[in-house]
Amino acid sequence: MIKFLRSLSLRWRLALLSAGLTFAVLCVFALAIGQLTVDRIRDDFRGELRSSVVNLAQQLTITYRYGRANIDPATVQAYAASSSAVIRVVAPGGQVIAQTRNAPDFTRMGLPLGETGEVGGYRVETRLTRLYSTVDPRLSQRVYIQYARPTATVEATVARVRLFLLLGVLAASAVALVLAHALSERALAPLSRLTSTARTIARTADPNRRVPVPDTEDEVAELARTLDDMLQALESSRAEREAVLEHQRQFIADASHELRTPLTSVLANLELLADALEGEAGDAARSALRSTQRMRHLVADLLLLARADARRTTPHRPVDLGQIVVDAAAELGPISSDHEVTVSAPSTTIVGAQDELHRMVSNLLENSLRHTPAGTHVSATLQADDKEVRLIVADDGPGVPEELRDRVFERFVRAGGDRAGSTGLGLAIVKTVARAHGGDVRLESPPEGGARFVVTLPLSGAPEPAEQPTPAQA
Repeated sequence: MIKFLRSLSLRWRLALLSAGLTFAVLCVFALAIGQLTVDRIRDDFRGELRSSVVNLAQQLTITYRYGRANIDPATVQAYAASSSAVIRVVAPGGQVIAQTRNAPDFTRMGLPLGETGEVGGYRVETRLTRLYSTVDPRLSQRVYIQYARPTATVEATVARVRLFLLLGVLAASAVALVLAHALSERALAPLSRLTSTARTIARTADPNRRVPVPDTEDEVAELARTLDDMLQALESSRAEREAVLEHQRQFIADASHELRTPLTSVLANLELLADALEGEAGDAARSALRSTQRMRHLVADLLLLARADARRTTPHRPVDLGQIVVDAAAELGPISSDHEVTVSAPSTTIVGAQDELHRMVSNLLENSLRHTPAGTHVSATLQADDKEVRLIVADDGPGVPEELRDRVFERFVRAGGDRAGSTGLGLAIVKTVARAHGGDVRLESPPEGGARFVVTLPLSGAPEPAEQPTPAQA
C-alpha cells in the first residue's frame, strides 16, 4: 500500500488524504446519526404499540354468558386490521378470551404472560387492565391485553436508513475526492510551472531562464523566489568558473605554444652534445636529451588538449587513414622490437586533421606496447563500410584492470600510478581526437583476454563545431 501511494503524484496523494479524512469524519457522523435515527425509529414503534394497547383497553368491554366473560371478536379484529397487528386478550389464568385470526401463542413461544418483549418476529406490548361490563358495571374482569406487530417492517426501515447513510458517505467521499483533486491541482499549479521551467533548464542547460514567481506570499512563492535566486547565483558562479577555465585554457595553450620554440632549440643543442661528448658527459647529455624529448611530447599533448578545450578546430582535409596507421606503427619500431606487431590497414580516405589522427593512432599503439609484457601480440586493423571506418587496436596482454576500465579515457589516469612511465594523457587524447572528428572510442574486454580499443570515425568527416561535445563531455 505504501509503495502504491509513493507511486502516485502529490496531487493524487493530497486528494486521497482529503477524501480519506472526509470518509472518516462522515463515518463517525453516520454512525452517530444512524444510531440516533435507529433508536428513534424503534422508540417510535414501541411508543405506537404502547398507545395502541392503551386505546384498545379503553374500547374493549366484556359480556357474560353462562358465567363466562366474552369480548366481541369483531371489535378486536377491526382494531387490529388498521395496523396489521395481532391481538390477544388473555385471562390471568391463561384462558384466551379473545384474539385475532392467526394470532400466535406468545406464551408458548417463550414470552411469559404479562411481560413485554420481542419473540417470533413480533414486538409484543402487554398491559394488565380491568374490563367492565356495559350491562352491569359491577361486573369486571382482569385481563392481559397482548398487542403485537411484526418487527420486520421496522428492521426494513432501519436497514434502508443504514443503506442511505452508507451511500451518502460513499457519495460524499467521492465528491470530496474529485473536489480535492481539482483544488490540489489548482493549488499545485505553481509547482507544476516550477517543475516545467526546471525541466526546460535541465534540457537546454540555460540557467539564464527565470523561474515564474506567483503573486502570493505563500510557501510556493517563497520556493520560487529561492530557486530563482539560486539560478542567478549558479549563473554568476558558472560565468566566473568559465572565465577562470578559459584563462587556464588560454594559458596552457599559450604556454605550450611558447615552449615549443625553446624546446626545439634545446633538443637541437642536446643532440649535438650527445653526439660530440663521450663518457659521463655524453651519458648526461643523452639523458637530458631523452627527458627533453618527453617534455616536448608532453607539451604537444597539452597543446592538443588545450586547443580541443578551447574549441579551436584544425582544418580538415581528405587523408589516407590506412597510410597514417602504417606510418605510426613504423615510427614505434624502437619500442616494439620485443613485441609481435601486425598491421592490416588498407587505404581508406576520410576527412580529418592528419597530425591529430597520427597522434591518436600512435597513442593507441604505444599504450598497448607499454602496458604489455615482451612477446605480446599487438594488432592494428582498419575496417570500413559505407558510413564509417573502425580502427581496432588489440593485444593479448593482461588487459585493463577492472578498477580502471571506467576511467581509462580520463586525463592523467595511469595504470601504474605515479610510477608509470607515461603522462596519463595518451588515451585522453585518443578520445579527444576521435570526438573532434565526429567519432568515439570504446574499450572492450575480449573473452580470450587482453584489451581491445575500437575507434569509430565517420567517412564524411567531423560535424559542425556547434555539435561537438563540450569540454566536460570530452
